[in-house]
Amino acid sequence: MKPLLIVDGYNVIGAWGEAEKRRWPLDECRDRLMRLLQDYGGYSGEEVVLVFDGYQSDRKQRTEERYDALTLVYTCHGETADSYIERLVAKTPRYRAVRVATSDGLEQSQVLSTGATRLTSRELLRELRQLRQRGMEQHQVSRSVKPKPSLASRLPEDTRRALESWRRGEQPKMDGNGR
Repeated sequence: MKPLLIVDGYNVIGAWGEAEKRRWPLDECRDRLMRLLQDYGGYSGEEVVLVFDGYQSDRKQRTEERYDALTLVYTCHGETADSYIERLVAKTPRYRAVRVATSDGLEQSQVLSTGATRLTSRELLRELRQLRQRGMEQHQVSRSVKPKPSLASRLPEDTRRALESWRRGEQPKMDGNGR
C-alpha cells in the first residue's frame, strides 16, 4: 500500500514565501500547489490528499476530485480542513505510513497522537523544491548522455559488408585473401 501524504492546503499556501513575494492570487496559489503535489506524487510514489478549508464558504457539500496520485478535497461550509484531516488519519489503517503537512500546532499534536507523522508546511515546500530540482537534474543528465555506439559501428568495414550481404541472402564477396 502506498504511503499517504495529507496536505492542509491553505496552511501550506500561508507559509509559501514565493507566493507572497510574487503576490499570486489565491486561486493561482491553489492551482500551483496542486500541480506541484501532482508531480510530487508521481515522483515519490506517495498518494497525496490536498485539503482546502470550506469552513466559511457557501459550499453546501464536500467535493473530492481525483487526479492520478492526487485527491483534491474542498470541505463544505462548517467543516474545517483540520477536522477532515483528523477523520481521514483516524480511519487509515495503522500499518499504512501517513504524513500530514501542516504548521498548525494543535493539528500536529492531534496527528502525532494517532500514529501519523507530521511535516511542517515549510518542510513540505522544501521537499517539493528538492524533488523538483532532482528531477530537473536527472532530465539534464539523461539528455546529455550520448548513446552507446552500436555493435555494427565497431566492426571492421569488410565484416560489416559481409554480414549485410548474409542478412540480405546474398553470397558475401570475399577479398583476395579468402576473407
